[in-house]
Amino acid sequence: MSIGNTINEEPSFKYFEDKKLSIVCAPFCGGQGKGGVEKGPRYFLKNGLENDLKDLGWNTKVEMPIDEMEIMEKLKVHTGTDFYKNAKRPNLVGEVSKKIHDSVKDVLSEDRFPLTLGGDHSIAIGTVSAVLEKYPDAGLLWIDAHADINTLESTDSGNLHGCPVSFLMGLNKPEDTPDALKWCPGNLKPNKIAYIGLRDVDSAEKKIIKDLGITAFSMYHVDKYGINKVIEMALDAIHPNGSGPVMCSYDVDAVDPLFVPATGTPVRGGLTLRESLFLVERLAETGDLVGLDIVECNPNLAVDDIHVTNTISAGCAIARCALGETLL
Repeated sequence: MSIGNTINEEPSFKYFEDKKLSIVCAPFCGGQGKGGVEKGPRYFLKNGLENDLKDLGWNTKVEMPIDEMEIMEKLKVHTGTDFYKNAKRPNLVGEVSKKIHDSVKDVLSEDRFPLTLGGDHSIAIGTVSAVLEKYPDAGLLWIDAHADINTLESTDSGNLHGCPVSFLMGLNKPEDTPDALKWCPGNLKPNKIAYIGLRDVDSAEKKIIKDLGITAFSMYHVDKYGINKVIEMALDAIHPNGSGPVMCSYDVDAVDPLFVPATGTPVRGGLTLRESLFLVERLAETGDLVGLDIVECNPNLAVDDIHVTNTISAGCAIARCALGETLL
């Protein structure tokens, strides 16, 4: 994929030339079992993210498609009663992800860029589905330590933040899918997703990735080729003809926990802070970015305030770099 800007030229966003953007807040923790990740959007906004984006020239709005307190009350009801096979809280995940989907769809209908702040990664069932409805030829970059492609049959933990890609790709049979999740169109094709940063992949997920021929770059590939080459290979995989719309779903646990400690499933040996920011800087340079998720920041899991600050600051920096901030 060609990179359109010259040295020191500010990134341009060809799909959003008016630079209108909506921050979609998705304070949801039901896709996994650790409370606190629902606080992510609040902490991002408290850290000044919206003002930072305004300083980058974006016309911003904040969307609140789900009510955090209402969801937390529902979580109390669903926990212990909402199961399907081994999956935990599938009905709540289905309900919330549909609301996120509808919000992102509305944002895109207004020609606004959707920046969705999680929340756990199950919310991507909604965000990615909505982006693919608007841009059927969009490619997806899944930045994560984990593949998140377990099916309802293969998941050991039952936590659905480890399963969103399987729903996006329609890998769960309709007759074996809870009613609340049947809305998901399964409109992601195997040749339109590429992983970057993998380092903790279940055996069942490895088989799915190999059987479907999905492009996947682990930290081994980052070490072998360097982050720039991996990004270029990933973009070429999802758009072999040169360019096209790109959605990025970014789990902060792709970054090494040395830099992002307050996250639910940290794995040592991840991207450095500079690699994690360079990745989205390169996406901004393409001008093709049409949507961004930033998920899995969990302030409750911080040992001290410094851990909270480091994690939220890194998430905000990822957003800013993806949306046009440059070093020069």
